[in-house]
Amino acid sequence: MGVVVGFGVGYYLGSAAGRERYDEINRMLRKVRRSDAFDTATDKAKAAVDLGVERAKDVIEDKIHSLGSDKAPTDPVTDDVEVHKTWPLSMDPVVRP
Repeated sequence: MGVVVGFGVGYYLGSAAGRERYDEINRMLRKVRRSDAFDTATDKAKAAVDLGVERAKDVIEDKIHSLGSDKAPTDPVTDDVEVHKTWPLSMDPVVRP
């Protein structure tokens, strides 16, 4: 019920702002996207994500090597890398056949 009321209020307020405000917001967004600051922020965000991915890979490789072999432990049935899950099976994000 609250979602419906929230949607209704948002729709009403949005339509009250009208097309003029919508166009104003879009012009502002286009201007921001064309700015050098936006490009710089985007590049920094991408670099941060790339760095995080590389660090995660290094941590995983170190963990695998600390197990005493170059191969991660695998499930004997599926030959998949074993994952020690900390979530209940009902929340398992892995799609099963």
